Amino acid sequence: MIEWLAIWGVTQATGFAFKSLMEELATGAAKDYTKDFFKDCIGKVVRSPNQDPLKVACGKAIKAFLQLVQEELEDKEYSEAQVKQYEDPLKALIAHPDVMTALRSPFDPDCRIVETRVLVETWAELKLRFLPEDFDWDTLGKNYGKAVRKILRESEELRSLFEEQRAEEMAAGIADLRGIQPDADLGRYGEGLREFYGGLRLDSLDTTGAYYSEMKLWQVFVPQNVRECREFLPKTYEIPKEHIRLLQERGELDEIELAEEVFERSRRTYAEQPLASVFEIVGHPQQPEKRAEVQYAVILGDPGSGKSTLLQYIALTWAKRPLRDLPRYPIPLAIELRTYARNKRDGKCKDILSFIHSGEIVNRLNQQYLHEQLKRGHAIALLDGLDEVFDPQLRDEVVTDIHRFTNDYKLVPAIVTSRWLGYKAQRLRDAEFRHFMLQDFDEKQIATFIEKWHDLTFSAAVQGERWRKQERLERAIANSKAIRELAVNPLLLTMMAILNRNRELPKDRPELYNKASEVLLYQWDAERKLIQQHVDLKAIDYRDKQGMLREVAYRMQGSEKGLAGNVINGDDLEAILRDYLTQNTDADKPRMVSRLLIQQLRTRNFILCDLGANFYAFVHRTFLEYFCARAFVWRFEKAQILTLEDLKTEVFGKHWDDESWHEVLRLIAGMIESRFAGEVIEFLLQQDGEDAQFANVFLAAECLLEVKNRAEIQECDRSVLPEVQALISFDLKYYYGGFVWTPENESNDSMVVCGEWLVGPTEQIREIRTRAIKIVAEVWQEDKTTKNWLKTRALFDEDSDVRQAAVQELARGWKDNPNTLPWLKTRALSDENEDVRQAAVQELARGWKD
Repeated sequence: MIEWLAIWGVTQATGFAFKSLMEELATGAAKDYTKDFFKDCIGKVVRSPNQDPLKVACGKAIKAFLQLVQEELEDKEYSEAQVKQYEDPLKALIAHPDVMTALRSPFDPDCRIVETRVLVETWAELKLRFLPEDFDWDTLGKNYGKAVRKILRESEELRSLFEEQRAEEMAAGIADLRGIQPDADLGRYGEGLREFYGGLRLDSLDTTGAYYSEMKLWQVFVPQNVRECREFLPKTYEIPKEHIRLLQERGELDEIELAEEVFERSRRTYAEQPLASVFEIVGHPQQPEKRAEVQYAVILGDPGSGKSTLLQYIALTWAKRPLRDLPRYPIPLAIELRTYARNKRDGKCKDILSFIHSGEIVNRLNQQYLHEQLKRGHAIALLDGLDEVFDPQLRDEVVTDIHRFTNDYKLVPAIVTSRWLGYKAQRLRDAEFRHFMLQDFDEKQIATFIEKWHDLTFSAAVQGERWRKQERLERAIANSKAIRELAVNPLLLTMMAILNRNRELPKDRPELYNKASEVLLYQWDAERKLIQQHVDLKAIDYRDKQGMLREVAYRMQGSEKGLAGNVINGDDLEAILRDYLTQNTDADKPRMVSRLLIQQLRTRNFILCDLGANFYAFVHRTFLEYFCARAFVWRFEKAQILTLEDLKTEVFGKHWDDESWHEVLRLIAGMIESRFAGEVIEFLLQQDGEDAQFANVFLAAECLLEVKNRAEIQECDRSVLPEVQALISFDLKYYYGGFVWTPENESNDSMVVCGEWLVGPTEQIREIRTRAIKIVAEVWQEDKTTKNWLKTRALFDEDSDVRQAAVQELARGWKDNPNTLPWLKTRALSDENEDVRQAAVQELARGWKD
């Protein structure tokens, strides 16, 4: 032992604090530790019969590392006794396999940096003793690398061993280039897949206030359904039925295609295809023993619909298996077609096999080895993003290469993904590929994603907050048609889950829609660099596009059908974009750029869709409403060409009784300053709304809920509440020949006056009364008096519909209150009203199913 301590320089080191730790290494453990330390090295180093040089190198390296840790602690003014308290933590640290790998790395001649990140993360993972906040791991790592290189320079025998290893590695590389098959490193390939695809790609989303970097894609993935496209006609699928006649008149497609019965038959053929889980079609990655139903498949979908995520999940399911099991399962060949096309164009590869061999995306797989596996069908080709190959000629070459690959390796399943818009199916259909459309998330899939997301992003210590945030998001999706319209898209649902952590949806809908439009307008251009090659659009960022879409929405709301129409003529659309470009940007050739932008907004950003006959619309009505509201606010706040009086009379005054405008008006109330919103709300209350089922009162309350700071308009708040509460007693009076119908003079028999039937309480009365209950519960939930008011309505109101509605709102709005559950049970068991008992049972089943 003393001999080894002397060789390592421990006995000569005055004041060395961790001598006893090195003594443990020297007492018989040195051999085993050295073996573990160098276990991943190949060639002569581990096979050398003389292990003494390795023991020398290992001991000297560990002693140098411990010395540097001691110096760093002493530099932080730690006493000798305090430094020695780190002996056990350091013992645990240097025994960790990842740390051994990091500390061994400077022995590799190609290594220029020590992965100190591994040291930091392992220290935290093992929950070792607290280190000073300014403990400098990076400097320590640099100095450790210098120390190891010095050890190598001073030992001729050790240097000789590593030079022989280096020569062996080079020989293996040359053999590989010649097509000689070395052992395939599936472990390293799997590690590359995990590193490249494992984490969620949230770069384009705001993840402030939460820790998402450790969340893995396979933890939140929810498989979607698909429907087969046997008669795939992408252009007609984009066109609503009411525009077929316009197309027919203009002759934009073949007459046989435009015949309404043919169109309907094509649509019906597609709609009648049964829904199936995507894993039924391409095979379940966790059950590879079950062959896929389809050998060659093209998966089509919208931006953000989960096409790429599907292929990544399949690859990762293989990659996260134990190393010993990897050879048993088909190798996933993950290929991003835009990268493949670029390399092919630049002469870096000639076909798909040589591209995989180059390891452009993840770690390479030897070409000869891969060829043999492919011949056996022991792989699956995952070909992502055909739509991202923009050059038509290059795209045709890529399709030809895919076809050739499937001909050469007929036993290998292949999956291609593409956006459906603009995709041409025939060539791959001729190559025996079947086409499937990825479907939107359904309610169950949305619920599953939300539950998985919150399971992973909230620790056990904050489960109360987790349930509150999860229920808030679920309620926002359930209660808001506009939010629900976006939640079916996995990308936008992910964005909602992130925003929901720090914002209250649906109240902060303007921010949600703003972020959603940023994702669609920015991500697909900037992150994926999908910029047209022949015109520079880089100077036109997503903010400019948002500005243009404001003007488009403003023009559309002024059309004959207004917001209900959601349609704009292509010439008008081009003129709006051209005028904006001329006035607000330095873009050359605004006419050409405006046409390219229309194409980009439609095919890449997925904001506009082509209705045919030179008409366009917003893909999601939600974006039409958001940009329309933003246009009015822009004119009111920024351009100041719309006065407050104009806002009240010309915007709210003209449209409060039109339900298609209500979302726009609510959004405006949430965007403008609170004091202005208060004046608008008071204006709404002054309107006569009885003929419109009091739409003015309900809209005033809903606008109040949107206001940024309700504390600024307390008087307005107090004036709206009694107006809404009074509506739970609303009754219709029908006059005929001087007779007035009231509940008091109603008999069990139907009444006839002058030969006409008199109508009793109608559905209209029920809707007004129950809506009043719902609005009070939603808008004044934070008011301390609201809960008791609802209980009074639930227990004593004469109208069973009102009582039933009050029970529902109490159960949903006050679920977290410990008194709610026993109160509901009492209502379910003993309330005298059958409808109330039924409502209580339903709410117990809905809200407390666990």
